[in-house]
Amino acid sequence: MRLVTYRSSIEAEARLGVLDGDLVIDVERIGLRAGLPLPSKMLDFIDLGPVAVSDLRSIIEDSRTGFRTGVTLPLGNVRLLAPIPRPRKNVFGIGLNYVEHVAESARTLDTSKDLPKQPILFSKPPTTVIGPGEAVQHDARITQQLDWEVELAVVMGRTASRVSEAEALAHVFGYSVMIDISARDNRRAGQWIYSKGQDTYAPFGPCIVTADEIGDPHALDLWLTVNGETKQKSNTRHMLFKVPALIADISAAIALEPGDIIASGTPDGVGAGRDPQEWLWPGDVIEAGVEGIGTLRHPVVAI
Repeated sequence: MRLVTYRSSIEAEARLGVLDGDLVIDVERIGLRAGLPLPSKMLDFIDLGPVAVSDLRSIIEDSRTGFRTGVTLPLGNVRLLAPIPRPRKNVFGIGLNYVEHVAESARTLDTSKDLPKQPILFSKPPTTVIGPGEAVQHDARITQQLDWEVELAVVMGRTASRVSEAEALAHVFGYSVMIDISARDNRRAGQWIYSKGQDTYAPFGPCIVTADEIGDPHALDLWLTVNGETKQKSNTRHMLFKVPALIADISAAIALEPGDIIASGTPDGVGAGRDPQEWLWPGDVIEAGVEGIGTLRHPVVAI
C-alpha cells in the first residue's frame, strides 16, 4: 500500500490516507465503515504493527465492490504532507554510503578517500522535515553552498534493539524518498548536524510504500534533477552498507522504534563533487525520485 498524510483543505486536520490510483482513501473513515477502528494518524497506524497493514489491505480490497462513498477524495483535491509530518526523533542520516560518493567527497570536501569500515551516522532534527511541494529555505546570511542529495528513506515498523542483519528487514514498515539538503559551508570541526539539520533540510514523501510491496530495497533506481537537468542517477544496489547492515549497526547501541526514519545515503553527483562546484539558489527547483515509490518536487526560496 501507498500511505500518505493529507489535508482536504487549509483548515482541515492532517489525516492518514491510502493512495489508490487518483483517489485518496481516508483510513479512519473506511475502517469505521468496515467495523474496524483504525487511527487517523500515520504514527498511530505504524504503532499497531503488521496486523493493521494486513487488515487495512483487506478492507481496501473489499471496498472495491461498493462502500467507498464518503471515504474517498480525488488526489487533485487534497494537499499531501510529509508522510510523518513530525517524527518523534531525529532522522538517522548515513554519510558516504555509495562508493562513488566517497570518491567525490574526498576530492572536494575534507573526508577520507578510504571506504568507511562502519556506517557514518549523523542526524537531522524533526524540524528539518517538509512535505511535497514545500519550499527549501536558502538563507544567504548562513550559507553560500546549499547542496542536494537524493536518498531512499527507511521507516521502521517494530522496535529494533541489537538485532542481527538477518532479522533487520522484518522490522521495516516501509520506504519513502528523502532529499538530504546540506549547507556544505556550515560543517563545524567535522560535525554535520548544523550543516544538515537546518529547518526544511529534509524533504520527505510523497508516500510510504509498505515493505511488502518493495521486493528488494537494493534494486531501486534513484535520481535527482535541478531545474530539469539530471544531477544524480544511480541504483540502491550500489550502497556500501545495505539496509540490514544499517539497522543492525544503529540498533547495536540505539533502539530503533516504530516510525523512526533512516536516510540511507546518496550516490555521486552532488553539487560539491562537481567541477566546478554547483549550488542551489533561490528560484531553483529540485526534483527527486525513487523507483516504485514516487517523486518529490521542491522550490528553493530566499528567507
